[in-house]
Amino acid sequence: MSTIDELKKVRLRKLKDIKDIGILPYPSKTKRTHTISEALDNFTKFLKGKKRIVLVGRIRALRGHGGATFLDIEDGTGKIQGLVKEDKVGAKGYKFFVYAFDIGDFVEIEGTLFTTKRGEKTIEADDYKILSKSLLPLPEKWHGLQDEEEKLRKRYLDILFNPELKEMIKKRAVFWNSMRQFLMEKDFLEVETPVLETTTGGADAKPFTTHHNALDMDVFLRISTGELWQKKLMVAGFEKTFEIGRQFRNEGMDAEHLQDYTQMEFYWAYADYKQGMKLVEELYKYIIKKTFGTLKFTIKGFAVDFGKKWEMYDYQTVINKYAKINILEASLPEMEEKLKKLKISYDKKGFNKTRAIDNLWKYCRKNLSGPGFLINLPVDVSPLAKRMESTSAKASATQSKMAQRFQVIVAGSEVGNGYSELNDPVDQEQRFIEQEKLRKDGDQEAQMFDKEFVEALEYGMPPTCGFGIGGERLFAFLMNKSARECQIFPLMKPKNGL
Repeated sequence: MSTIDELKKVRLRKLKDIKDIGILPYPSKTKRTHTISEALDNFTKFLKGKKRIVLVGRIRALRGHGGATFLDIEDGTGKIQGLVKEDKVGAKGYKFFVYAFDIGDFVEIEGTLFTTKRGEKTIEADDYKILSKSLLPLPEKWHGLQDEEEKLRKRYLDILFNPELKEMIKKRAVFWNSMRQFLMEKDFLEVETPVLETTTGGADAKPFTTHHNALDMDVFLRISTGELWQKKLMVAGFEKTFEIGRQFRNEGMDAEHLQDYTQMEFYWAYADYKQGMKLVEELYKYIIKKTFGTLKFTIKGFAVDFGKKWEMYDYQTVINKYAKINILEASLPEMEEKLKKLKISYDKKGFNKTRAIDNLWKYCRKNLSGPGFLINLPVDVSPLAKRMESTSAKASATQSKMAQRFQVIVAGSEVGNGYSELNDPVDQEQRFIEQEKLRKDGDQEAQMFDKEFVEALEYGMPPTCGFGIGGERLFAFLMNKSARECQIFPLMKPKNGL
């Protein structure tokens, strides 16, 4: 039997003894009057008035001294020292406390505040109560969890012992709440759209599939945060909407990519992609400053200053510069040869020109520090974006191949995607047909034909700018951590035997 098993056995025996004498080891009520931080903030006032208060928390340390035991208790707001003395709680009460309580248990202490000779702010117990008996010992105080996988698997313990992780979780909340606050102040309406869909849309990604028992049909977990649904709201007469929610992509894992993560998408009627870029730059500066208090970061070796003038990157020019190929003129075999020469690995199943261009771009973007906007993306990789509008007959042939689309580029990665939404139902239907052909040829990331969405467009959708940010990646960049580390509870494979 392991040491932990032996300790658990001892605590189980204590649990039985507690129950046998009629004490509830897991009561539902507490007489708590103040949080620990409130007690500390009002310490002098409570001390002078000899005010009786009730504090609660987890026992983080126990120190016995004859007929007295000092303990550190911690709630979600702070930590304070407690003192349980035999001459205060009685011989029987003190004996029970010493026997029954372990580090990790939750306790309620009723008493008054005082300062020890060493200047330690303390609550002295007139009475106490067990709130929750822990059966497993906490990790050793000074080392906590050491194994990286164990840290992620037992995230609750890592949070308990790691103040930096706790602060990260608080920052994460500020990050998303400031995004929500910014958009609401700009008169965007927060909406919720379906997570289960019969047709996935709004992105190029492989979906998760599940079965809907009540309707006896297969459905997909969404791969975008309501893109096609929000555009239907534009058809319905709303002008500004946004959603912050979970989306799912059944694809690979690395430092930047997750399978289930939080995304924000907004849709803005009567605006185009250029107006969208201005709003997005303002949005990023707002949430980053609110969350981190600065706009200057070092990300993946790049010095990134969100406060400076943002760059403009031309898609074709960047690929020409770093891959030495013209994507508008090159054939698929020529692109494959270039990928091979550059030693870029790619999935050959369902491979096509769209995937070739995308792989070349992802290779080249690693050289861009940002912050900046990528513009002039090909229509081939932008099935939901408007084509560029021709400024002259001479330019029309090239411009018709380009989309009114932009991506936010930071430290060699894309951390946001937007465009002037395609609202021409005839053009949209044709692009869905082309995407469907790619799917039939094995491209699992190509978009599905959404007949109902095309029908909605046929009723008329105003000019609209849409934008989405997978904020998990941006937040991870700013924290200088992997995306997985920045999730509160990342997905883990079960241990053998569980």
